[in-house]
Order: sequence, then C-alpha cells, then structure tokens
Amino acid sequence: MRLTALIVACALFMQNLDSTVIATALPTMARAFGADPLHMNVALTSYLLSLAVFIPASGWVADRFGARDVFRAAIAIFTVGSVLCGRADSLGFLVFARVFQGLGGAMMVPVGRLVLLRSVAKSELVSAMAWLTMPALIGPVVGPPLGGLIVTYASWRWIFDINVPIGIIGVILVSLFIKDIREPRPDKFDGFGLLLSGVCLASLMAGLETAGRALGPGWLTWALFAVGLVAGWLYAWHARRHPHPVLDLGLMRLPSFGVSVVGGTLFRIGIGAVPFLLPLMLQLGFGESAAQSGMITFASSAGAIIMKPATQFALRLLGFRDTLVANGVLSAVLLGLMAAFRPSWPVSGIYAVLLVGGFFRSLQFTAYNTLAYADIPRERMSAATSLYSTFQQLSLTLGISAGAGILEITTALSHRSLPAIADYSVAFLVVAAVSLVAAPISLLMPRDVGEELSGKHLLPRARGS
Repeated sequence: MRLTALIVACALFMQNLDSTVIATALPTMARAFGADPLHMNVALTSYLLSLAVFIPASGWVADRFGARDVFRAAIAIFTVGSVLCGRADSLGFLVFARVFQGLGGAMMVPVGRLVLLRSVAKSELVSAMAWLTMPALIGPVVGPPLGGLIVTYASWRWIFDINVPIGIIGVILVSLFIKDIREPRPDKFDGFGLLLSGVCLASLMAGLETAGRALGPGWLTWALFAVGLVAGWLYAWHARRHPHPVLDLGLMRLPSFGVSVVGGTLFRIGIGAVPFLLPLMLQLGFGESAAQSGMITFASSAGAIIMKPATQFALRLLGFRDTLVANGVLSAVLLGLMAAFRPSWPVSGIYAVLLVGGFFRSLQFTAYNTLAYADIPRERMSAATSLYSTFQQLSLTLGISAGAGILEITTALSHRSLPAIADYSVAFLVVAAVSLVAAPISLLMPRDVGEELSGKHLLPRARGS
C-alpha cells in the first residue's frame, strides 16, 4: 500500500510543484510577454480547465486500457507539455501548452488515486490518503521558494523544465511497480455525455474569465454563460437516461459523497484563490522580489505537512462530521486573516498565519478526500473518482477566477490601473466567506458518518452514550 501511494504521490508532487512554481513566476512572465499581470491568471485557469474537461473520461479510460498504461502515458504527456510551456514566446502559446499539459494531468492524478482506492481496505483509507499526500505536499513547499529563486536569478523557462527528470523517474517507477488494474468488461463509453459536460464546463469557465476582465465584448460573456447552462441542463437530462453516464450524478444521493462534493467545492474555491492572490500581493503590493515572495508563501504548505501525522488522531477523536464543521470555520477565519496583511507586518507574523492556516486546511482536505469514498461500492469507484476529481479541479479554477475577478472589479471601481493592498484585502475576505459556507453543510450528515474509516468506533464510549 505504501509503495503504491508513494509512486502515485510522485505524480501529485510534479503537478503541485508545477502549479505553485508558476504562481510565483506570473509577474515575471507577464513582463516577458508584455501582458497585464492580472490577465496572467489564464495560465493557471487554462490548465485547470483542461483538467475539468478531460477528467470525466479518466475512470473509463483506466478500466478500458489498464491503469498502469494510462498512468504512464499521462505522466509522459504532462512532461512533454511542460517542455512546450518552457518554449512559449507569447501568452497565447503558453495557454495552448498548458491545455495540452492538462490533458496529461487529467489522467495522471485521478487514475493514480483509483489504483490506490482499489488496493486498500476502507479501514486503511485515512492512512493511505495521508501517505499519498505527504510527498505530494513537498511540491507546494518547494515550489514557491524554488520558483522565486529561478525567476530572480535565472530564466523563468526553467520552472517548467524541472518537471522533465521528475516525469522520467515517474514513468520508470510506474513501469516497475504498478499493477495493471482494469475492469474485465468496462461499460460502453458515454462520448455524447463527455461532449456535453466539456462544453458546459469550458463555457462556464471561459465566461468567468471574460466577466469584468475586458477580455472581450460584454455579449460574449453572457453568450458563454448561456451556452454553459444549456449544455449543463442537457447533460443532466442525458445522464438520467444513460445507463452509465460519464459523470454519474446519481452518486450525489449518497450523503457522505454529496456533502464531500458540495462542501469540498465551496471550501476549495476559497483556498484555490490563495496561490494566485498571495504572490501578486507580496510582489505588486508589498514590493517584494519573486524570491522573497516564494520564501514567504511556502509556509502554508509547510503547515500542511506538519498536520499529516496528526490527521488520523484528529478524525478518530472528533469524527468526520464534527471535524469538518469546527475545522472548516477555523480554516475560513485564518484565510480571512490574510486580508489584514500589510508591509508593516513582521515576516514572522505572516509566517505564523500561513503556517497555522495550512495546518488546519490540510486536515480539512484529507477529511473531504477520504469521506467521499466511505459508502462507494467497488464497482462504482471509477465513476466516483471521475466525478469527485472533476468537481475538485473545477473548484480550484473557480477560486482563481474569483480572486482575479474581485481584484479587477475593485481596481476598476477605485479608478486605478493596478490593484492596491486594500483590493487584495477585499478579495481575501470574499473568498474566505465562500469557504465559511462549507462548514454548516457538513451538519447534513449523521454524527457517526465514516466511523469505520476514522476508527472512532474503536474508542471507548462515554458512560450513557
């Protein structure tokens, strides 16, 4: 179990390193392309959008062609996409390369998670998820300072080239140690459903990108939203009639899965805005260099690593429901506290907020990611992985778009060409409020949900309980 988790974590490490390195480098890349720094978020959202569009097919593809072959090919595609990103000479080419890179990422992480889910008993799932995410969290820790050092003292193109040796190692490890897991007779592929879900997600995300961003005429934004909503309605109609839809919305009727998807999506929208907002605020608002910014922003991920060994204990002591409610409120408050950051703050104070915030956010992510599969039967695990991963990536895309959109609106209302520190404060408060909404949603689940996973049922009961 641990070996499989660590190999899958190599893919997570590469993906998370890539996203955090590029976030720190965006202002420098904007100068190289002659682009507006606020518009550079498209380099992040284009990749996440590609994930959201292609992830729905990941479960079926793994069952049809074998998890090992798909996983290995996905790592190779991601690595080639990284090389293309490093050769970009314009924002348009970079977006194209990021979409291609996202095609590999869409198969890489969900298929790896599927292999792990099929390899462990439910009683070991919390531990397996912790082993899976521990090495992967090294990426966000290393990413910001590494990205800052690269763009400050070398070329920004190296932030993509560092994926090449990691990708080669990943391909070798998968070939040697991952078993070829597939369903004997996978269901017929729902190609029409993939088309409808792709049009829906792509249109809605593109609409969010253009809304209030002066990236196109106003009618284009409304047209994109309209196309997205119509495609979404058509997909829902199609999914009710298809025996095996590409995104099985019927899974939402399972309380543990439905709450994990809805609550986890809202929580991730707030957290997903941080990798975009924080480096921009530190560099454009505080006047820090990319290297200085990276050395500060890594603290959040360092806090996440510290929490991992305590995850099992916390969930066993409080249970999933109470943990998600109490920890969700605390995490949202710590996210909102970033709105108070000012250049006059001591660096130690910023470190403390980011470190503690990352500590509690890690617990929240592990709880959502584990609880989602508590009641999923084995034969529906592929469908559950595809649907959950789609919403997971969609929420991160929404977070970045929301953060960029809020900055654009507040800057325009203040008649400034660039956002001031107060504009970043408003953005942090808004995304924190969205994350806060996720906490009470967990109250819709019974208090004892997921006890087999957390091991809480093994603790001695208080007298009279």
